[in-house]
Amino acid sequence: MKVQKSKILENKLISNKIYRLTVEFVDEIKPGQFFMLKTLDNSFLLPRPISINDVNDNLITLLYRVEGIGTTVVSRMKKGDEIQVFGPLGNGFDITSLKGKIAVIGGGIGIAPLLYLTKKIGKNSDVFLGYKDSVYIAEEFEKYSNNTIIVTEDGSVGKRGYVTDYVDFEKYDVVVTCGPEIMMNKIIDKCKEKKIKCYVSLERRMACGLGACLGCTVETVNGNMRACKDGPVFSSEELK
Repeated sequence: MKVQKSKILENKLISNKIYRLTVEFVDEIKPGQFFMLKTLDNSFLLPRPISINDVNDNLITLLYRVEGIGTTVVSRMKKGDEIQVFGPLGNGFDITSLKGKIAVIGGGIGIAPLLYLTKKIGKNSDVFLGYKDSVYIAEEFEKYSNNTIIVTEDGSVGKRGYVTDYVDFEKYDVVVTCGPEIMMNKIIDKCKEKKIKCYVSLERRMACGLGACLGCTVETVNGNMRACKDGPVFSSEELK
């Protein structure tokens, strides 16, 4: 885990309010981990947690959606600007526990951390990506997965409806997912019903990224845990 100033190599709008940010960073990184980002001029108080989308040698790509003051400020930064990066944080996915046929299911900005995971898993995975309308980085998943299914709510690209409608859960030994809570709850219920291992990456508001502020508490069967420190990846069996 490091805190460092990194030069921005790319900060590009790739879809509606979705940006891809690339910076230099050298360290071991697990799929599912994240970074806290902050400007050097302290233009916003608290750092923002951003998912690691991909890793290539000494470059990391972060995907984020513009939602408030912090991400708006970051979206205005240009190539060559410096930004503070703190991480990698969180426990990430344990690749050694992902055996057999794997379904990777992402929805919305929750798609972001699943690309690097799919890259590590390779052709053992079928990927299911759910969008409201605008599709982004789907072609990147197609490079690494056995099959990639795209679903949009309005049917403008790929299949029409909700991504969970197109997953044949019985075909898989393990399911991994990140996205809206309503989507993940449905997936968890399906996996429990079919007795399939399921791992979820939770989206929570985070202030410190270290587990000190307790602002990202998650209820589990083992008591309250912290999404930033103990997660963001949890087995569905742990969650209440």
